[in-house]
Amino acid sequence: MLRQIVCLLFLGIFSTVSFASTKPNVVLITLDTTRSDRMGFLGATGKITPNLDGLARQSVVFERAYAQAPLTVVSHATVLSGMYPQTHQVSELGVPLKSSLPYLPDLLHARGYRTAAFVGSIALDPKGGLAPGFDRGFDVYDAGFHRPQHGESRYQSIAHRGDEVITRAMGWLTRNAQGPFFLWVHLYDPHAPYDTSYDRAVASADAAVGKLMAALHARNLYDDAAVVVASDHGESLGAHGEDTHGVFLYDETVHVPLLMKLPRKQMGGKRVSGRVGLVDIAPTLLEIAGSAVPSQMQGQSLVRVARANLNSDRPVYARSDFSQWAFGWSALESWRAGKYLYIRAPKPELYDLSADPNATRNLAEHSKATLETIAAQLEAFDRRLSEQGGKSAGTELTSSEMQKLASLGYVGLQKHATAVNPSASGTDPKDMIAMADKVLSALSAMVNGRPEKATSELQQAVAAQANMYLAQYALGVSLAQQQQYSRALEHLHKAIELQPDSAWAHFEMGLTLVKTGDFKTATVHLEIASGRLAKFAEAHSLLAQAYEHLGRTEDAKRERTKAAQLGQQKP
Repeated sequence: MLRQIVCLLFLGIFSTVSFASTKPNVVLITLDTTRSDRMGFLGATGKITPNLDGLARQSVVFERAYAQAPLTVVSHATVLSGMYPQTHQVSELGVPLKSSLPYLPDLLHARGYRTAAFVGSIALDPKGGLAPGFDRGFDVYDAGFHRPQHGESRYQSIAHRGDEVITRAMGWLTRNAQGPFFLWVHLYDPHAPYDTSYDRAVASADAAVGKLMAALHARNLYDDAAVVVASDHGESLGAHGEDTHGVFLYDETVHVPLLMKLPRKQMGGKRVSGRVGLVDIAPTLLEIAGSAVPSQMQGQSLVRVARANLNSDRPVYARSDFSQWAFGWSALESWRAGKYLYIRAPKPELYDLSADPNATRNLAEHSKATLETIAAQLEAFDRRLSEQGGKSAGTELTSSEMQKLASLGYVGLQKHATAVNPSASGTDPKDMIAMADKVLSALSAMVNGRPEKATSELQQAVAAQANMYLAQYALGVSLAQQQQYSRALEHLHKAIELQPDSAWAHFEMGLTLVKTGDFKTATVHLEIASGRLAKFAEAHSLLAQAYEHLGRTEDAKRERTKAAQLGQQKP
């Protein structure tokens, strides 16, 4: 009898899920800004996710899944690389995904998969957005944001509705149904600003998921496909004073829905209560595809977790650098272990989530022994990651660029932005969240064509805190959109002093200088921008225009050719 039990345990823990094909089709759906508490399959009663609920009944549901960052680009880099943010080093500043990192699409493509991405936000556009390098390994990367119509700025088309994204994806699916394929679909509907309400936006994303599942069924692809659905992060909706997301690391923004439908619905209906992270998705999909998982990946296979119910108390990590580089405040880190949530901040936070699930009673002052124990765990984790971390992504300024900028009056420049300090120091974001909300609201107004509304709020922000990069940058862009170029240049100049390797700050400075006729100065900034945004056709086209006015005909021709090759214009 004992021998039979041992054999059963061995099979249960170490056997792998069987697939009819060694290369099953793989579908990854990421829902932007989607809270776990809106999912019916996670207990919500609003009945706004019928399609996801139906899919969940045929899937493994991970009840406690967590994002490693509350930001779109950083979180997706973790999803696709299987690495923590401080290892892949991607940021919303446009720091590129390093080509040396293992990358899920690239690895699947090498295994013979047709690969395609259809994304709903300019943030994930590798050409004209914040995600350079994300198209590595994709046969098709359909962002659709890098070809503005004549007279439009890049801000005039920043998002696609879910049904449009799915329609594009279905067209590709029809042509590639023979497989094997890896299809990534990103749905942006729940991201602010909402057309009506947040819940209706979530319902819209759910309908898009249903449309894609119906397309798989219609092509007889559903049963043998692996489908993973996850949110990149959640949304605060006012909790803890945060209107949207990006700063805080409470459950509202990092507890995310995650489900995994395996081929032929294996383990369908199983629910896993142990903690897992988005860092686990890439190694999971590689295992499903029969591909070796690179040793550099830092996640674990969700298939094995589900099969064996492993690591029910595995700690999970999250961080936000956003408050530091965007606002000049302290970065935040969180560690969920046992029943506790610990947030490393200038004013540390400790919550007993079993008794206080909404994290409203900070125990840091009254449970110092527990605080010290969990803080030590986080510090040990940070040390391990720092030992695994690679060199910077290579966006720092060259000596020549530094000299050129110094000659233009930039003072106190470093070759790159100040590195994020993992220790909690500086201004605590908890004390400044109202200002962050105002700046992000103004930024939303700016990118959605309301620069006048943005300007007044941003002026208040820079008056209160001059060293706030995001406010200086957005104010400069807003003023330029209103043709107040001299004022715009002042704020863009300050933004570059604060974040000297921000490609987008240099691009906006170059664009504004071209409009004022200062082509010589514009070339300095546009050369920096185009060097870092190598696939952004508009940067090359604008640089060609500046060169043309300076009589640098050959340089202009070269840049115009690059722009043409990238689809911006004819050479």
